[in-house]
Amino acid sequence: METLDLFIGGAMRPASNGATFARHNPVTGALATTAAAATAEDAQAAADAAGAAFPAWSATPPAERRRLLLAAAEALAAKADAIVAAMKAEIGATEGWARFNCMLAGQMLVEAAGLTTQVKGEIVPSNRLGTTAYAVRQPAGVVLAMAPWNAPVILGIRAIAAPLACGNTVVMKTSELCPRTHALMLQAVAEAGFPEGVINAISNDPGDAPALVEALIAHPAVRRVNFTGSTRVGRIIAETAARHLKPALLELGGKAPLIVLDDADLDAAVEAAGFGAYMNQGQICMSTERIIVMEAVADAFVEKFTARVQALTAGDPEAGEHPLGALATAAGAEHVGALIADATQKGARLIAGGGEGTILNAAALDGVTPNMRVYSEESFGPLAAIIRAGDLDEAVRLANDSDYGLSAAVFGRDTARAMAVARRIESGICHVNGPTVHDEAQMPFGGVKASGYGRFGGIWGVAEFTDLRWITVQDGPLHYPI
Repeated sequence: METLDLFIGGAMRPASNGATFARHNPVTGALATTAAAATAEDAQAAADAAGAAFPAWSATPPAERRRLLLAAAEALAAKADAIVAAMKAEIGATEGWARFNCMLAGQMLVEAAGLTTQVKGEIVPSNRLGTTAYAVRQPAGVVLAMAPWNAPVILGIRAIAAPLACGNTVVMKTSELCPRTHALMLQAVAEAGFPEGVINAISNDPGDAPALVEALIAHPAVRRVNFTGSTRVGRIIAETAARHLKPALLELGGKAPLIVLDDADLDAAVEAAGFGAYMNQGQICMSTERIIVMEAVADAFVEKFTARVQALTAGDPEAGEHPLGALATAAGAEHVGALIADATQKGARLIAGGGEGTILNAAALDGVTPNMRVYSEESFGPLAAIIRAGDLDEAVRLANDSDYGLSAAVFGRDTARAMAVARRIESGICHVNGPTVHDEAQMPFGGVKASGYGRFGGIWGVAEFTDLRWITVQDGPLHYPI
């Protein structure tokens, strides 16, 4: 198997010291990928290349940037089969999830192409006679992009598309768990014809990540940082960026609640909860981790939901015989097992679940209470916690009783009532009568509290990846007091 090299200044190159690292299949343990393990020197070179390319790229007309982003969408679609194979081998993804990644990522590139003419400003009335004042948005510089493994193509493209559309150059630090998937994605974008140095990528051994991230954030050419991943690592990124006074966009962990009101369509709520909790084995930041059901309908909901969960079995994604694939790591599977054991020991009832190694069937716990770890800890696996609420106010309190605040959902036939509940939930995203897992390229995507800050998506991405400047032109004499 060939070793994947770094991509710096338009050329593939090995790590400066020749080091590599390996990624293994989470189901079979077989070698999935060998990739270059970048050094701090390589990180410096990537940022240097991006910095050198920035002046010309930032001056490139929007029509040309649009053309390249649209070409990148076509190139990504052409690589879909290879990306699907890589996602199966590296992270245990199902074919359906992998193809959805390619589809939505392509839409994100198309949406970004439309943003190229939206980097604009306005004239602001001035109190000084003869002055024309402009508020102007300009490309910021080099953007450091860090995307995770769980939705590698969606989140990888999201990390770079809007920055490129705005006229920035990028350095992407790929995920250690899916280096081949990210390499294929970046190859597709680069093949669209972007100038040398506009797109750069480094892969790294997991143990080297802290030093590389520190070096990249500290680099003078890097002016923006975006990171999608765990809250634990996000805090480190935020602290590092703050020390260097670099703005950061952080999309972090979640513990999404789905509230089932006493007038909800239970069949619709069950279907949404089943999808939201177990799509991609629950390894999505928006996954439905807490199902908060009003007591009046709780028994009926649990009966229906049990049947739904029991049908969601897992298997090797290479065989494609089950709706769920594998968890990406053995540690992730062990974490899910520990949460189940803790909850059942403290009185929760396991209504479905089981499996071996990284192959875990969908699992759900009824009767979850605050003293159980699963009540507050992100499971990031195929596990949902059912929490019963006595009334509407308690349901809202339970939904907000979390450090996280990314996505949420409310189910109720009285839409005005459900919308009023949605407004009370502390989250960046909330869906009424829809699942917590929902993403569209043009929407403002991001969270509050420990789920991060800033917004990806649509015109909101332009604000994140540009500098807003005040420029004036004086037409006439000025009078000074001294």
